[in-house]
Amino acid sequence: MSENSRQEQSGEFDRLAQQKRTPMLAEFWFFLKHNKKWWLLPILIVLLLLGLLVLLGGTAIAPFIYPLF
Repeated sequence: MSENSRQEQSGEFDRLAQQKRTPMLAEFWFFLKHNKKWWLLPILIVLLLLGLLVLLGGTAIAPFIYPLF
């Protein structure tokens, strides 16, 4: 690789590193739209709801969670 090519790649890398990062949720939305993987959305929603149930599953709410499993 020539020295000029390395400097161009380094400059591009620095430019890309300075760009604002997109949030993870936006990245996932773009992935779904671009790859047409709409079947992943219900799976993700169910996993998030189950995670929320586990987080809220303290001693006070435990009797309401048991019938779900």
